[in-house]
Amino acid sequence: MTHVEKELTSQPACWSRAAELAEAQRDAFPERGARVAVVGCGTSYFMAQAYAALREGSGQGETDAFAASEFPPNRRYDRVVALSRSGTTTEVLDLLARVRGGGGRTLAITADPNTPVMTAADRVVVLDFADERSVVQTRFATSALTLLRASLGLHTEAAVRDAETALSEPLPDGLVDANQFSFLGQGWTVGLANEGALKMREAALAWTESYPAMEYRHGPISISTTGTATWMLGAAPDGLAAQVRETGALWVAGGLDPLAELVRVQRLALAIADRRGLDPDNPRHLTRSVILTDG
Repeated sequence: MTHVEKELTSQPACWSRAAELAEAQRDAFPERGARVAVVGCGTSYFMAQAYAALREGSGQGETDAFAASEFPPNRRYDRVVALSRSGTTTEVLDLLARVRGGGGRTLAITADPNTPVMTAADRVVVLDFADERSVVQTRFATSALTLLRASLGLHTEAAVRDAETALSEPLPDGLVDANQFSFLGQGWTVGLANEGALKMREAALAWTESYPAMEYRHGPISISTTGTATWMLGAAPDGLAAQVRETGALWVAGGLDPLAELVRVQRLALAIADRRGLDPDNPRHLTRSVILTDG
């Protein structure tokens, strides 16, 4: 069994621990009404997108998400929240230093308490129980988002039960045989759709794309045909499922909690990687953390 498979299957227990940690460290998170930026790189950026939409959508304050390298230098926020599994990512550390240098308040969420991010941020929440040996992120990302959902009062144990279902039920028939995958979301699940597509590319080298669901009709649906699959994370816009089926593509409806649906996507990525003889623990050209040096 690969490291990523072991880590993937541990997610329900990790989510329960993350929710408990959110309650124990309630004062670490942005207060209601604060103007917040959430940053990360790769998978962490997509989790930032999901949290930003959840926080703002639930009326708790204006919240923006950025790739750490694209943070607008002249914009000011009450709090900056940074996600970094490794705690060593260059862009995140550089941004935290700039924000603190300008007097901003920062929070970092990481998996490793023995890394530079511990002193780079004003406050740190450590999810060491969700750390991973695999390069490909699964449980840290979803546990970090669970922590943040719980901090907003939006996590329930139903999500944990749905994750258990996502791990136990078989994948939809024919899905592993598809040659192209499109992942769709609305609101906070757009970030999950983006992460689903990234996971398929990283682990399985699969042709995948992701879009806001309403945007799918505006061009991307043209690639849908027999042999492709379109997977909706969360509730679908009216009529979209029928329109996709008319193309001959396989439509996958997200009936579970959207974060649990992402667990199903992770399983699909591993299934395709296995079929192709790939090592999902060590995807090509990737490392656990991007650390940049001069020259």
